Amino acid sequence: MKKNVFAMAIAACMAASLAACGGAGTAETTGAQTTAAQTTAAQTTAAEAGETASAEETTPAETKAEAEAAGGVLVMATNAEFAPWEYYEGDKIVGIDPEIAQAIADKLGMTLEIEDMAFDSIIPAVTSGKADFGAAGMTVDEDRMVFVDFTDTYANASQVIIVKETSEIAGSADLSDKKIGVQLGTTGDLLATDLAGDDNVERYNKGFEAVQALLQDKIDAVVIDSAPANVFVEQSQGLKVCDEAMSQEEYAIAVAKGNTELLDKINGALKELKEDGTIDAIMNKYIPAE
Repeated sequence: MKKNVFAMAIAACMAASLAACGGAGTAETTGAQTTAAQTTAAQTTAAEAGETASAEETTPAETKAEAEAAGGVLVMATNAEFAPWEYYEGDKIVGIDPEIAQAIADKLGMTLEIEDMAFDSIIPAVTSGKADFGAAGMTVDEDRMVFVDFTDTYANASQVIIVKETSEIAGSADLSDKKIGVQLGTTGDLLATDLAGDDNVERYNKGFEAVQALLQDKIDAVVIDSAPANVFVEQSQGLKVCDEAMSQEEYAIAVAKGNTELLDKINGALKELKEDGTIDAIMNKYIPAE
Protein backbone atom coordinates (compact mmCIF):
# COMPACT_ATOMS: atom_id res chain seq x y z
CA MET A 1 0.00 0.00 0.00
CA LYS A 2 2.89 2.37 0.64
CA LYS A 3 3.94 2.52 -2.97
CA ASN A 4 0.37 3.31 -4.02
CA VAL A 5 0.17 6.29 -1.66
CA PHE A 6 3.56 7.47 -2.94
CA ALA A 7 2.43 7.18 -6.55
CA MET A 8 -0.74 9.15 -5.82
CA ALA A 9 1.27 11.84 -4.06
CA ILE A 10 3.61 12.16 -7.07
CA ALA A 11 0.59 12.39 -9.39
CA ALA A 12 -0.90 15.14 -7.22
CA CYS A 13 2.38 17.07 -7.24
CA MET A 14 2.62 16.79 -11.04
CA ALA A 15 -0.94 18.07 -11.42
CA ALA A 16 -0.20 21.01 -9.14
CA SER A 17 2.99 21.75 -11.06
CA LEU A 18 1.17 21.77 -14.40
CA ALA A 19 -1.50 24.09 -13.00
CA ALA A 20 1.16 26.45 -11.69
CA CYS A 21 2.89 26.53 -15.10
CA GLY A 22 -0.39 27.42 -16.82
CA GLY A 23 -0.98 30.29 -14.39
CA ALA A 24 2.49 31.70 -14.94
CA GLY A 25 2.06 31.64 -18.73
CA THR A 26 -1.19 33.58 -18.51
CA ALA A 27 0.36 36.27 -16.28
CA GLU A 28 3.23 36.87 -18.69
CA THR A 29 1.03 37.34 -21.77
CA THR A 30 -1.62 39.56 -20.12
CA GLY A 31 0.54 42.00 -18.22
CA ALA A 32 -0.21 44.92 -20.63
CA GLN A 33 -3.93 44.27 -20.92
CA THR A 34 -6.63 46.42 -19.38
CA THR A 35 -8.51 45.18 -16.34
CA ALA A 36 -11.50 44.29 -18.50
CA ALA A 37 -9.35 42.36 -20.96
CA GLN A 38 -7.67 40.51 -18.11
CA THR A 39 -11.03 39.50 -16.72
CA THR A 40 -12.21 38.25 -20.12
CA ALA A 41 -8.98 36.30 -20.68
CA ALA A 42 -9.21 34.71 -17.27
CA GLN A 43 -12.81 33.65 -17.86
CA THR A 44 -11.89 32.20 -21.29
CA THR A 45 -8.93 30.31 -19.83
CA ALA A 46 -11.07 28.89 -17.03
CA ALA A 47 -13.74 27.79 -19.49
CA GLU A 48 -11.17 26.11 -21.74
CA ALA A 49 -9.59 24.37 -18.75
CA GLY A 50 -13.00 23.11 -17.68
CA GLU A 51 -13.70 21.75 -21.15
CA THR A 52 -10.30 20.00 -21.22
CA ALA A 53 -10.86 18.42 -17.80
CA SER A 54 -14.32 17.26 -18.84
CA ALA A 55 -12.92 15.70 -22.02
CA GLU A 56 -10.21 13.89 -20.06
CA GLU A 57 -12.74 12.49 -17.60
CA THR A 58 -14.80 10.95 -20.37
CA THR A 59 -11.92 9.67 -22.50
CA PRO A 60 -12.36 5.87 -22.99
CA ALA A 61 -8.60 5.32 -23.25
CA GLU A 62 -8.05 6.21 -19.61
CA THR A 63 -4.60 5.12 -18.46
CA LYS A 64 -4.14 2.24 -16.06
CA ALA A 65 -2.58 4.54 -13.47
CA GLU A 66 -5.62 6.83 -13.52
CA ALA A 67 -7.99 3.89 -13.21
CA GLU A 68 -6.05 2.41 -10.32
CA ALA A 69 -5.91 5.73 -8.48
CA ALA A 70 -9.68 5.64 -8.05
CA GLY A 71 -9.66 2.71 -5.65
CA GLY A 72 -6.03 1.76 -5.18
CA VAL A 73 -4.03 -1.36 -5.95
CA LEU A 74 -3.71 -4.55 -3.91
CA VAL A 75 -0.45 -6.39 -4.53
CA MET A 76 -0.64 -10.12 -3.79
CA ALA A 77 2.52 -12.16 -3.26
CA THR A 78 2.24 -15.83 -4.18
CA ASN A 79 4.15 -18.84 -5.45
CA ALA A 80 2.48 -20.04 -8.64
CA GLU A 81 3.80 -23.59 -8.37
CA PHE A 82 1.12 -25.00 -6.11
CA ALA A 83 -1.82 -26.21 -8.18
CA PRO A 84 -4.72 -25.99 -7.65
CA TRP A 85 -4.12 -23.13 -5.22
CA GLU A 86 -2.06 -21.08 -7.70
CA TYR A 87 -0.41 -21.99 -10.98
CA TYR A 88 0.16 -20.75 -14.51
CA GLU A 89 -2.31 -21.21 -17.33
CA GLY A 90 -0.38 -19.77 -20.25
CA ASP A 91 0.95 -16.43 -19.05
CA LYS A 92 -1.80 -15.97 -16.46
CA ILE A 93 -1.69 -17.01 -12.80
CA VAL A 94 -4.89 -18.84 -11.92
CA GLY A 95 -6.19 -21.04 -9.11
CA ILE A 96 -8.09 -20.89 -5.85
CA ASP A 97 -6.08 -18.11 -4.20
CA PRO A 98 -6.01 -15.78 -7.23
CA GLU A 99 -9.79 -16.11 -7.64
CA ILE A 100 -10.43 -15.46 -3.97
CA ALA A 101 -8.02 -12.52 -4.03
CA GLN A 102 -9.76 -11.08 -7.10
CA ALA A 103 -13.13 -11.43 -5.40
CA ILE A 104 -11.75 -9.58 -2.36
CA ALA A 105 -10.33 -6.80 -4.56
CA ASP A 106 -13.69 -6.48 -6.32
CA LYS A 107 -15.46 -6.16 -2.97
CA LEU A 108 -13.04 -3.40 -1.95
CA GLY A 109 -13.23 -1.62 -5.30
CA MET A 110 -9.52 -2.09 -5.88
CA THR A 111 -7.24 -3.40 -8.64
CA LEU A 112 -5.43 -6.70 -7.98
CA GLU A 113 -1.84 -7.27 -9.04
CA ILE A 114 -0.17 -10.66 -8.50
CA GLU A 115 3.57 -11.06 -7.96
CA ASP A 116 5.01 -14.56 -8.38
CA MET A 117 8.02 -15.43 -6.21
CA ALA A 118 9.63 -18.24 -4.23
CA PHE A 119 7.40 -19.40 -1.38
CA ASP A 120 9.91 -18.46 1.31
CA SER A 121 10.08 -14.90 -0.13
CA ILE A 122 6.37 -14.20 0.41
CA ILE A 123 6.45 -13.21 4.07
CA PRO A 124 9.55 -10.98 3.61
CA ALA A 125 7.76 -9.29 0.70
CA VAL A 126 4.73 -8.61 2.90
CA THR A 127 6.71 -7.40 5.93
CA SER A 128 8.86 -5.09 3.76
CA GLY A 129 5.87 -3.53 2.03
CA LYS A 130 6.71 -4.90 -1.43
CA ALA A 131 3.36 -6.71 -1.33
CA ASP A 132 0.17 -5.90 0.53
CA PHE A 133 -0.66 -9.49 1.38
CA GLY A 134 0.44 -13.07 0.81
CA ALA A 135 -1.89 -15.82 -0.39
CA ALA A 136 -0.33 -19.12 -1.39
CA GLY A 137 -2.03 -21.99 0.35
CA MET A 138 -0.36 -20.64 3.48
CA THR A 139 -0.89 -22.44 6.77
CA VAL A 140 -1.54 -20.41 9.89
CA ASP A 141 1.18 -21.27 12.41
CA GLU A 142 2.88 -19.64 15.38
CA ASP A 143 6.25 -19.25 13.67
CA ARG A 144 4.74 -17.18 10.85
CA MET A 145 2.57 -15.19 13.26
CA VAL A 146 5.74 -13.70 14.73
CA PHE A 147 6.19 -11.77 11.47
CA VAL A 148 2.69 -11.38 10.00
CA ASP A 149 -0.94 -11.24 11.01
CA PHE A 150 -3.39 -13.69 9.47
CA THR A 151 -6.93 -13.08 8.31
CA ASP A 152 -9.80 -15.36 9.13
CA THR A 153 -9.25 -18.78 7.56
CA TYR A 154 -10.89 -19.65 4.25
CA ALA A 155 -9.88 -23.30 3.68
CA ASN A 156 -8.72 -26.46 5.43
CA ALA A 157 -5.93 -28.73 4.21
CA SER A 158 -3.65 -31.58 5.25
CA GLN A 159 -0.11 -32.75 4.54
CA VAL A 160 0.30 -36.11 2.83
CA ILE A 161 3.07 -38.35 1.52
CA ILE A 162 3.67 -39.12 -2.17
CA VAL A 163 5.62 -42.29 -2.94
CA LYS A 164 6.12 -44.62 -5.88
CA GLU A 165 3.46 -47.29 -6.30
CA THR A 166 6.06 -49.97 -5.54
CA SER A 167 7.24 -48.27 -2.33
CA GLU A 168 6.89 -49.96 1.05
CA ILE A 169 6.35 -46.60 2.74
CA ALA A 170 2.80 -46.54 4.11
CA GLY A 171 2.87 -43.55 6.44
CA SER A 172 4.92 -41.14 8.53
CA ALA A 173 6.26 -43.94 10.76
CA ASP A 174 8.24 -45.23 7.78
CA LEU A 175 10.01 -41.94 7.01
CA SER A 176 12.54 -41.76 9.86
CA ASP A 177 15.46 -43.02 7.78
CA LYS A 178 14.28 -41.99 4.31
CA LYS A 179 15.22 -39.17 1.95
CA ILE A 180 12.24 -36.83 1.81
CA GLY A 181 11.62 -34.12 -0.77
CA VAL A 182 9.77 -30.94 0.20
CA GLN A 183 9.08 -27.44 -1.07
CA LEU A 184 11.31 -24.99 0.76
CA GLY A 185 9.67 -23.12 3.63
CA THR A 186 6.38 -25.02 3.60
CA THR A 187 4.64 -26.93 6.37
CA GLY A 188 5.81 -30.11 4.64
CA ASP A 189 9.37 -28.90 5.10
CA LEU A 190 8.83 -28.53 8.86
CA LEU A 191 7.07 -31.89 9.26
CA ALA A 192 9.67 -33.81 7.26
CA THR A 193 12.51 -32.23 9.23
CA ASP A 194 10.86 -33.26 12.51
CA LEU A 195 10.38 -36.81 11.25
CA ALA A 196 13.65 -37.55 9.48
CA GLY A 197 16.12 -34.87 10.58
CA ASP A 198 17.57 -32.05 8.55
CA ASP A 199 20.16 -34.24 6.81
CA ASN A 200 17.47 -36.44 5.29
CA VAL A 201 15.39 -33.60 3.83
CA GLU A 202 15.94 -32.40 0.27
CA ARG A 203 14.49 -28.92 -0.29
CA TYR A 204 13.28 -27.65 -3.65
CA ASN A 205 11.93 -24.26 -4.74
CA LYS A 206 8.98 -25.96 -6.42
CA GLY A 207 6.85 -28.94 -5.44
CA PHE A 208 7.10 -30.14 -9.03
CA GLU A 209 10.88 -30.41 -8.69
CA ALA A 210 10.50 -32.62 -5.61
CA VAL A 211 8.10 -34.91 -7.49
CA GLN A 212 10.53 -35.14 -10.42
CA ALA A 213 13.30 -36.13 -8.00
CA LEU A 214 11.04 -38.88 -6.65
CA LEU A 215 10.36 -40.19 -10.16
CA GLN A 216 14.13 -40.25 -10.78
CA ASP A 217 14.74 -42.21 -7.54
CA LYS A 218 16.79 -39.38 -6.03
CA ILE A 219 14.52 -39.36 -2.95
CA ASP A 220 12.12 -41.83 -1.32
CA ALA A 221 9.05 -39.67 -0.72
CA VAL A 222 7.57 -36.20 -0.98
CA VAL A 223 5.63 -34.46 1.81
CA ILE A 224 3.25 -31.81 0.49
CA ASP A 225 -0.28 -30.43 0.73
CA SER A 226 -3.00 -32.90 -0.25
CA ALA A 227 -4.50 -30.85 -3.10
CA PRO A 228 -1.30 -30.42 -5.14
CA ALA A 229 -0.31 -33.99 -4.19
CA ASN A 230 -3.40 -35.31 -5.96
CA VAL A 231 -2.67 -33.13 -8.99
CA PHE A 232 0.92 -34.40 -9.22
CA VAL A 233 -0.18 -38.03 -8.93
CA GLU A 234 -2.82 -37.58 -11.64
CA GLN A 235 -0.20 -36.09 -13.95
CA SER A 236 2.53 -38.68 -13.28
CA GLN A 237 2.49 -42.42 -13.80
CA GLY A 238 3.69 -44.76 -11.07
CA LEU A 239 2.96 -42.55 -8.05
CA LYS A 240 0.44 -42.77 -5.23
CA VAL A 241 -0.62 -40.80 -2.15
CA CYS A 242 -0.43 -42.58 1.21
CA ASP A 243 -3.71 -42.78 3.13
CA GLU A 244 -2.40 -41.01 6.23
CA ALA A 245 -3.09 -37.31 6.73
CA MET A 246 -0.01 -36.07 8.55
CA SER A 247 -1.60 -32.84 9.77
CA GLN A 248 -4.78 -30.79 9.67
CA GLU A 249 -4.23 -27.16 8.78
CA GLU A 250 -6.07 -23.92 8.12
CA TYR A 251 -5.21 -21.56 5.26
CA ALA A 252 -5.41 -17.79 5.58
CA ILE A 253 -4.07 -14.58 4.04
CA ALA A 254 -0.96 -12.96 5.53
CA VAL A 255 -0.70 -9.18 6.01
CA ALA A 256 2.01 -7.08 7.60
CA LYS A 257 2.11 -7.17 11.39
CA GLY A 258 -0.05 -4.41 12.82
CA ASN A 259 -1.77 -3.49 9.54
CA THR A 260 -5.20 -3.70 11.14
CA GLU A 261 -6.85 -1.48 8.52
CA LEU A 262 -6.10 -3.88 5.68
CA LEU A 263 -6.71 -6.92 7.89
CA ASP A 264 -10.20 -5.68 8.79
CA LYS A 265 -11.03 -4.86 5.16
CA ILE A 266 -10.00 -8.32 3.93
CA ASN A 267 -11.82 -10.04 6.78
CA GLY A 268 -14.96 -8.07 5.97
CA ALA A 269 -14.74 -9.11 2.32
CA LEU A 270 -14.03 -12.75 3.24
CA LYS A 271 -17.09 -12.80 5.50
CA GLU A 272 -19.32 -11.62 2.68
CA LEU A 273 -17.75 -14.08 0.21
CA LYS A 274 -18.35 -16.96 2.61
CA GLU A 275 -21.93 -15.92 3.26
CA ASP A 276 -22.88 -15.49 -0.41
CA GLY A 277 -21.31 -18.83 -1.39
CA THR A 278 -18.46 -17.43 -3.50
CA ILE A 279 -15.71 -19.19 -1.53
CA ASP A 280 -17.47 -22.55 -1.77
CA ALA A 281 -18.03 -22.08 -5.51
CA ILE A 282 -14.33 -21.33 -6.09
CA MET A 283 -13.22 -24.30 -3.99
CA ASN A 284 -15.62 -26.68 -5.76
CA LYS A 285 -14.41 -25.43 -9.13
CA TYR A 286 -10.84 -26.55 -8.42
CA ILE A 287 -11.41 -29.32 -5.86
CA PRO A 288 -14.78 -30.92 -6.69
CA ALA A 289 -16.51 -32.58 -3.75
CA GLU A 290 -16.29 -36.36 -4.02
